Amino acid sequence: MSFVRDERAAISTTLDELGPDAPTLCEGWTTADLAAHLVLRERRPDAAGGIALSFLSGYTGSVQNRLKNGRPYAELVEFVRQGPPIWSPYRIPGIDKVVNSVELFVHHEDARRAQPGWEPRVLPPEAEESLWRQLKSGARLFLRRSPVGVLLRRTGGGEVTAGKTAPEVVVSGETGELILFAFGRAEHARVTFEGDEGAVRRLRETPLGM
Repeated sequence: MSFVRDERAAISTTLDELGPDAPTLCEGWTTADLAAHLVLRERRPDAAGGIALSFLSGYTGSVQNRLKNGRPYAELVEFVRQGPPIWSPYRIPGIDKVVNSVELFVHHEDARRAQPGWEPRVLPPEAEESLWRQLKSGARLFLRRSPVGVLLRRTGGGEVTAGKTAPEVVVSGETGELILFAFGRAEHARVTFEGDEGAVRRLRETPLGM
């Protein structure tokens, strides 16, 4: 199985286990909101624009709430488990991998790390490499709001630079932890920071991610 399929199965199991009312790292969202968001992305392309475009966010939010309140939670999770419908471009294997590997990983951790006693998962090597490739290709986009230069340093080897603004801050950690940092989950990512104290503070205070 591919990482994206494994992660889809894993997040679906976690959502099942937590139920609809558990907190997540997404501010104001429960697991039911998170499940509805994932379903909307893949099954309501007419409403997905507001995920990235703020002027469409009102419509996106209303559709997401209708999904959350209009269907049983178990049905929403089953839609997540099934993946994109056959008519969706996300169903194409290459596209599914590109657009969903990081999305599913980050949101899985949003659910996991909002619960007490969480610990990082040990990812298989192929999952590590898949996420690392995604991070390298998207680092400049994910960190485009950074007020300082950022060097992401992977434990065990590998670096990627996002922006050349001085001063530079080095952020180190496992691949998954760097992904979470780059997507604005710094407070729940096990990473370390090296560099000028003021630059580190400015970086940590800046909203990152998509």
